[in-house]
Amino acid sequence: MRKLDNRTVEFSLTRPDASFLWHLATHYASVMSAEYAAKLNKQDRQELLDRQPVGTGPFQLAEYRAGQYIRLQRHEHFWRGTPLMPQVVVDLGSGGTGRLSKLLTGECDVLAWPAASQLTILRDDPRLRLTLRPGMNIAYLAFNTDKPPLNNPAVRHALALAINNQRLMQSIYYGTAETAASILPRASWAYDGEAKITEYNPAKAREQLKALGAENLTLQLWVPTSSQAWNPSPLKTAELLQADMAQVGVKVIIIPVEGRFQEARLMDMNHDLTLTGWATDSNDPDSFFRPLLSCAAINSQTNYAHWCNREFDAVLQKALASQQLSSRIDAYDEAQKILAKELPVLPLASSLRLQAYRYDIKGLVLSPFGNASFAGVDREKEQEVKKP
Repeated sequence: MRKLDNRTVEFSLTRPDASFLWHLATHYASVMSAEYAAKLNKQDRQELLDRQPVGTGPFQLAEYRAGQYIRLQRHEHFWRGTPLMPQVVVDLGSGGTGRLSKLLTGECDVLAWPAASQLTILRDDPRLRLTLRPGMNIAYLAFNTDKPPLNNPAVRHALALAINNQRLMQSIYYGTAETAASILPRASWAYDGEAKITEYNPAKAREQLKALGAENLTLQLWVPTSSQAWNPSPLKTAELLQADMAQVGVKVIIIPVEGRFQEARLMDMNHDLTLTGWATDSNDPDSFFRPLLSCAAINSQTNYAHWCNREFDAVLQKALASQQLSSRIDAYDEAQKILAKELPVLPLASSLRLQAYRYDIKGLVLSPFGNASFAGVDREKEQEVKKP
């Protein structure tokens, strides 16, 4: 990296990477103060870079109580103009129905990530507004392609026919997700509009499994125990998948996997199926394809299907090497067709991003990544609020 002038820097890359600018626009590529970092490094207090951050945003840290709250005060010299709200307090101590109760009583103004099961309450309350946006996330079922008979694409396709996706939409997401036809969410600019959702046909699944000599299978399904951004109830989802598979003569044993032990257990390659998902802060398709399904991702422990396809990897590299959006879209269409044929993973759903807030709050915009900026947020005066 080289400074050209006070407003221009030059990056030299080791190889072409069209996704680089997308990554620079994310929060994890924020510009940090080199002087502040050097000072903390000299004091051996590097952890303060997160706890006492220095940046150029609309608000600055006023107070932080671990596990309780973060108090932000407006940055009077913010480069886009002084924010309207004098302060923002982020409540870290509430969970579950307690968060909803604070919104309903007016103790808080904005509820981030409300549960899908709370949607009816939020929609029916005239004091609240609800925002739903397509999200950059995907829930999927990964087949361990290293283990017979799941190393056979025909078996994977037959098992996919057994999954009742519409029931997942109703019983798990309560209308807060889109049925997935690709590993890319529909919000992605490279999503293949011709992608087909896997047919639900248990009779056909049973027939194909019999023809393949894969009857009476017993498979282990590994599933996280806690709610995820892409799946509000993984264990319940696993139970529904278990029931679907039973209808075609496949016995599924659910293996709950908790917290920090999840990656280590999944990568020991003893599992058959993995219920998992992915969310990204970048709108570049490479942020889905490469971490989840490239050959290199097996060693980096994010390719739970253990699937390696050199043709697929070559297509991804072709997409990264081009600066033409149309060429990249063509390459990613090709990548999605390879995945539809090989089916190392079965896409299930993309969760919508939800946010609820009090009726007098205005200017709050929710991004597809689930975060919101309070830079332009204000509270309407009581006489200005139009009652619904």
